[in-house]
Amino acid sequence: MAIDDAHIPVGAIYNLASQLQAQQDVFSHTGGLHAAGLFTGAGKLSLLREDVGRHNAVDKLIGHGLLHHTLPYTHHILLVSGRTSFEIIQKALFARIPCIAAISAPSSLAVELADTGGITLIGFLRDHSMNVYTHPERIIE
Repeated sequence: MAIDDAHIPVGAIYNLASQLQAQQDVFSHTGGLHAAGLFTGAGKLSLLREDVGRHNAVDKLIGHGLLHHTLPYTHHILLVSGRTSFEIIQKALFARIPCIAAISAPSSLAVELADTGGITLIGFLRDHSMNVYTHPERIIE
């Protein structure tokens, strides 16, 4: 799944949040951390990072890719535990992540940049519902 030819099964997207929550060790003890998870195109969790700030959690994922020479993340989906901001989209563009999902809403600037940058942006991800803001053609039944 390269950034230009990504096709993501909708069922894989619906399972992202439960996988992320199940692996949030620190959050399960404190209830006070955000998480960012990197998933394969099939929806399998590859890497998870937690931090008090969702931006920092994303930075940790990208930093891991830089340190371990696994960038770009063109075959992955990024899930953030909170809102998707413009800055998170910028970071995803740097890492060449083709799809971003979030538990909460994106900002209007995030939607604009995701659209311009060719990123599929999903918000309000729940068990079997989501809002797809940009590039829905990547999501398949």
